[in-house]
Amino acid sequence: MMKRKFLLFVWLLTIVSGVLAQKKVSVLGDSYSTFYGHVTPESNICWYGLPDEKKENDVTKVEETWWHLLIEEHGLQLERNNSFSGATICNTGYKQADFSDRSFVTRMENLGNPDIILIFGGTNDSWAGVPIGEFQYESWTKESLYSFRPAFARMLDYMMKRYPRAKIFNITNTELSEEITTSMNEICAHYGICNILLHDIDKQWGHPSVEGMKSICLQVWKAGLNALF
Repeated sequence: MMKRKFLLFVWLLTIVSGVLAQKKVSVLGDSYSTFYGHVTPESNICWYGLPDEKKENDVTKVEETWWHLLIEEHGLQLERNNSFSGATICNTGYKQADFSDRSFVTRMENLGNPDIILIFGGTNDSWAGVPIGEFQYESWTKESLYSFRPAFARMLDYMMKRYPRAKIFNITNTELSEEITTSMNEICAHYGICNILLHDIDKQWGHPSVEGMKSICLQVWKAGLNALF
């Protein structure tokens, strides 16, 4: 009898522990999600938090970033923040340079073992005016990944297979080109991935301010993540 009660207690404890366990979050991003000393790998270029570098932006602490606010406010755990300042989703960068060393399609395999993945890119693709390409959902070539639409589709396809347990969300910045915004929306719909369209984000020097970071955190939570809890 005592043994049965003990086994029942262990079973209940296992269930409760699973329910209460912190969900692990990984971020795949660009400068908006960087903070010096808080990205993986450490060699990734950062925009926020660089020592002795002053910017016209009031975000000065990692605790003020949108992703840190999110994990702290909702009891989550950061698995990995693989963000790289200036990175494009596709392999084409500014002035048509080859950005395959930092692109999202290159870094997408290095996110650890997350329960939730937050993709926040497309800003540099829009700013750099990368080739938009055609909608393509299979048979990608090395050449096709230098255009936005094929690269974005390839990234989502790969991540759904590479991280089958994870719930994936895409975050779309404000003030992007119409082609980039509508393309992300259509490709996310094709794969059944929630696309969070941000609005009214306060920015300083083209990057979210403290208030902008708070707004991103709130919108990401309300538009998608809260449904998981």
